[in-house]
Amino acid sequence: MDAVIKLDKTFPQGSSRGELGDRLFVQGGKYLFLGLLVLAVLLPLLAIFWRGFSGEAGQGGGLVAARELLASANFHWLLGNSLKVSLSVAAIVVPSAYLFAYALQRTLIPAKGLWRGISLLPLLAPSMLPGIALIYLFGNQGLFRDWLPDNIYGFWGIVLGQAIYTFPHALMVLLSALSMADARLFDAAASMGAGPWKAFRSITWPATRQAAFAAFCLVFTLCITDFGVPVVVGGDYQVLALEAYKAVVGQQQFGRGALIGMVLLLPALLSFGVDAWLRRRQGEAMSGRAQVFHPAPHKVRDVCFLALVLVVCAVLLLVLGMAVYSSLVKFWPYNLSLSLRHYAFEETAGGGWLAYRNSLTLATCTAIFGSALIFTGAYLMEKTRGQQWLNQALRLLSFVPMAVPGLVLGLGYVFFFNLPGNPLHVLYGSMTLLVICSIAHFLTTAQMTATTALRQLDGEFEAAALSLKAPLWRHYLRVTLPICLPALLDIIRYLFVSAMTTVSAAIFLYSPDSILAAVAVLNMDDAGNVGGAAAMSTLILLTSAAVSLLLAWASRGVLRRSQAWRQGTPGN
Repeated sequence: MDAVIKLDKTFPQGSSRGELGDRLFVQGGKYLFLGLLVLAVLLPLLAIFWRGFSGEAGQGGGLVAARELLASANFHWLLGNSLKVSLSVAAIVVPSAYLFAYALQRTLIPAKGLWRGISLLPLLAPSMLPGIALIYLFGNQGLFRDWLPDNIYGFWGIVLGQAIYTFPHALMVLLSALSMADARLFDAAASMGAGPWKAFRSITWPATRQAAFAAFCLVFTLCITDFGVPVVVGGDYQVLALEAYKAVVGQQQFGRGALIGMVLLLPALLSFGVDAWLRRRQGEAMSGRAQVFHPAPHKVRDVCFLALVLVVCAVLLLVLGMAVYSSLVKFWPYNLSLSLRHYAFEETAGGGWLAYRNSLTLATCTAIFGSALIFTGAYLMEKTRGQQWLNQALRLLSFVPMAVPGLVLGLGYVFFFNLPGNPLHVLYGSMTLLVICSIAHFLTTAQMTATTALRQLDGEFEAAALSLKAPLWRHYLRVTLPICLPALLDIIRYLFVSAMTTVSAAIFLYSPDSILAAVAVLNMDDAGNVGGAAAMSTLILLTSAAVSLLLAWASRGVLRRSQAWRQGTPGN
């Protein structure tokens, strides 16, 4: 009797413990997620505009400073250089990535898994690694120095480095688009006498041109906001992203950095807006009755595309292999004997093994806490009813990071969390803030993966749980998570690798105790220790690859047990 009375006093009349638990899980979870998004995404962005347009002394200088910046010849030169580089890289990467993706999805070339794995290797390394490799290949003492009439430092160095860095990003977008094809359309085209080229122009290209434009926007945005490659091989060829980095880190001109950050935000927002408009106009690629497309054998086509794939993979392996090899060379180019001296990071400037351990900590925490937060937030938005205004606000804020470059987000964190009057100022320079920034930076892609998996689940799952009066949080843990485990593992892998290789946002937020491996690469290269920078980049690459393989291997046993329902019954 005492227990019953205690329950009645604790919980409102007519409500059960399970109902209150669900209310706390759903409503409390949504409001908590909203608060975190406001804190980690919205307020830092507002801080950029406040700093840029503030007329107070020591701030951005207001509209007068903005007009002076936009009217200056130096800004026009920097903007022209950035646009020229970004457009050139996009013009090179998108067609080559489209043909590569077409070879993997629409031809019968052998060893597709091998070529796909090689093509995605640059994702596992920081953006500076291609630039470091290009120095050893085409620099003043490079292996192929005589191949170039001039040295690699400048426009072409940035273009080649960023092309290698952005190629796998464009490839993933195009692989997804080209993987969807309805065989009935191609059968109908063949029956009407249409050849392969006619079928491509009338079927394949209309269905994938939006993805090609999305890849173009992605590459353009990555290039115009990247300063890793320009720092390494830019030479005297300056770009806007590098100017923003120098203004904040080197010159402590926070107002100038804020103004340039707002300028860099414009192309990303424009690309995101046009891409969203095209997505609304584009119809569904496949219907529910679509048939899987299997390419027909065509010897000439397959040989040509295999040659293209081999060339691209050879270039990627040459660049990445050169970076690994240079990290083992004792003293380039005079003593080519192999040694591990460059891996003795404690003897060199840049951060040493502390930076590597910090990156492991950052990547692990980002993967664990980020995947739990993002997947739970996606579940609450997609699988619970009511509070539509809150769901729309959460969706809007969740998509904001996709349109905000990492460099701009990092600047926003500096301006917001470094305010002396902000009670959260204690987080500045800590590993906690780096984890928060990394989760916010990579939130959108991870949430889209979670949302796609959750939308494939029938809403009857939640209806059955409610009819059985089972707590929703228990249903989420025992039913939804096991079913969506493949998508959750993909999110964990994506967050780990992204946090391990990131440098754009974290470059402004670290302290001597929280320095990261990717930042150490920049510091060692700046100090002239290119061999040490190559060694740290190689270590990041190998760690990302090892963890990705380990997660893939470990997930097989987990998926075999938790996803047994996906397997067909014996004899069927």
